[in-house]
Formats: sequence, C-alpha cells, structure tokens
Amino acid sequence: MSPFTKSLAAALIAACTAASAAAPASPSCSATSGPHTLPLVELYTSEGCSSCPPADRWLSRHFAGAAPVAAAVVAFHVDYWDDLGWNDRFSSHAFTERQQHAAEANRLGFVYTPQVVVQGRSVREWRDDAPAIAALGRATPAASVEIHATRQGATLDVDARASVPSARDRDGARLYVALTGDGLESAVKAGENKGATLHHDAVVRALRESRSAGAGGALALATRFTLPGDGRAPKVVAFVQDPKRGDVLQAVVLPVDACTP
Repeated sequence: MSPFTKSLAAALIAACTAASAAAPASPSCSATSGPHTLPLVELYTSEGCSSCPPADRWLSRHFAGAAPVAAAVVAFHVDYWDDLGWNDRFSSHAFTERQQHAAEANRLGFVYTPQVVVQGRSVREWRDDAPAIAALGRATPAASVEIHATRQGATLDVDARASVPSARDRDGARLYVALTGDGLESAVKAGENKGATLHHDAVVRALRESRSAGAGGALALATRFTLPGDGRAPKVVAFVQDPKRGDVLQAVVLPVDACTP
C-alpha cells in the first residue's frame, strides 16, 4: 500500500469515527415494578363540572410529583359535560366508556364527576383517603410490569410487558399504557367554571390497551406516543387490570424526562 493510500484510508477511518460520535443517539430508559403494590388512583373529572376543581387539587397535592411515588395517578377527562357550555380539550368519549365500565364493575347504576377509583374500587370519601391509599403500597402485587421506552424528539416508543403468575388473576387481565401530563391549565370561558383558570396534573393524553393475557400469563404492548408540546413532566403509566372485575394487579410509572440525555 502506497503512502498516499495509507493516508487516504486513515482519513476515511477518522471521518467515519467522527460521524459515528456526532450521530445523535436515541435515549432509552426503563422502569420495573417492585416487590410491593403501587396503587392505581383514577380520577374522572371535567372542566365543565364546578365540583371537579377540588378533586383536581386533591390529586395534585397528594400525588403529583411525589417522590418516592406513593401511587400511580391518572386523570381521565370525560366528555358528557362538553355539551353543557364548555368543551374540555382533554376530554374523550373513550374515557367516558372506561368510567362506565368501572361503574359496572362497582355495581353502580350511574356515572358522575368527580369520581375517584382506587385499585378499581370507587371511593366516596376520597378527600381523607390519601394515607389509606399510600398504605396499599405494603401489599404484595399479583403481577409484575416493566416499561422500556425510546425517545426521539417528540416521539416516544414504548414497549411494555407484564406477567401474571396466578391463573385466577390472569383470566381476562389486560395491560394498559397511558401517557399523562402535569402542569396543564385552561382558562375556562363558559359553563359552570366560567372565568376560572383550572390547573391539572396527571391528565391522560392517550391510553392504549393490550389483548387479554395468554395461558402463561404474559402480556405485551408496543406503542408509539407523540409527546404534546404543552404542560410539563409527561409520564408513562403502565398497569395490569381485569376490566370485568376492576381489580388492578400492579402498576409502574416512568417519567419521560428520564429518557432525555
């Protein structure tokens, strides 16, 4: 090999090495459930409901941003208030249907807001129930859940998996993955909350659902989220639940900010 050829080869190798070092990596991160239950707290709420803001504040005060995490929290904005003067931009009919399923599992003949559901069970006296919810974290979970996520700009690819050891628990169990956001607010211009600026945390921006568990109790769900540009501290909340009985077997939370290099 001539000196010129050697110099050219060395230059090409150096250029390739520099290009590889400069190429942006896709930051990935993960979270795995622990040996104790992480309770799932669901709030069904609406910006069109005058009695909902106190429940929103309760959720934020006791659970949003808590470290260590005392519960996995998800706020579902339902859509049946939207025709009564104010269209809630976070509402979804799918969330209304989820609340209806929760009502059936709890043998309730109606849905209402605000409603708090803990581990699949409707809780009336939620204002004083935060310590009891935290105490549920001492229980042994009936499932394990893990999340692996890869972030590329405003896109988040999530691979969630779960295992349900007990044949009784796995019958009908499904894996759910929600993208939530904190620090969201709306200046309400009509309806029962007209003139108020409402603040929200743990707002569910998207919810995905797996198929039922197989014979071995394994569950898997791969999905892609587009991260909204508003609010702060988006999180991925994954949980295993039997939608018919309402029982929540385990949950795990992954802060999306942890995926930022």
